[in-house]
Amino acid sequence: MRTVRAVSFSDVVFSGPTVTVSVRDARPSQSDRLWIGSIYREYLDDLSALSTGIFPVLGEVGHREPDQIARWFGDRNAFPLIILKTAERVGFAMVARSAHPLGPPVIEYRMAEFFISRGSRRLGVGRTAVNLILNRFAGRWEITEYLRNPGAVSFWRRVVAGYTRGSYQERVINGEVRQIFDSRIERSR
Repeated sequence: MRTVRAVSFSDVVFSGPTVTVSVRDARPSQSDRLWIGSIYREYLDDLSALSTGIFPVLGEVGHREPDQIARWFGDRNAFPLIILKTAERVGFAMVARSAHPLGPPVIEYRMAEFFISRGSRRLGVGRTAVNLILNRFAGRWEITEYLRNPGAVSFWRRVVAGYTRGSYQERVINGEVRQIFDSRIERSR
């Protein structure tokens, strides 16, 4: 059984006998930004292998990954994050904050991107990283997966249901599964 403990988000950590997971802001570190750029192709390969029709096979349309990553790092409503297993970078997430100038937003945060490298999957790293991220960005969330990606649908259903103790809404719209919930409710339990 894994034990977990948390410390401040600048170096948020859950640890157990076999794994320590932490999440940090990637913006201050040029090496984190370069690492995301290097692993982004693996992420796109995973998505293109699903034949969703949304993500082209790499090389088909040219490489626009650097432009996408530059947008993340230049957008004040985007939070690029590095996921670490012990001290090794094993994934990334990009949290998008909704920008609603008038009144409170219905959805405050979206998980725009989330990726764990193949060698670090099925170890609890992704679930633990998601919990850290949801605790850090407390508010109303929407997480979206494509129905054609059954692995992602299964992962997010399991993680969101566990995190919220079943207190979330799910809708399927235009081939997308959407989980909507408030992470502040979990923190108050």
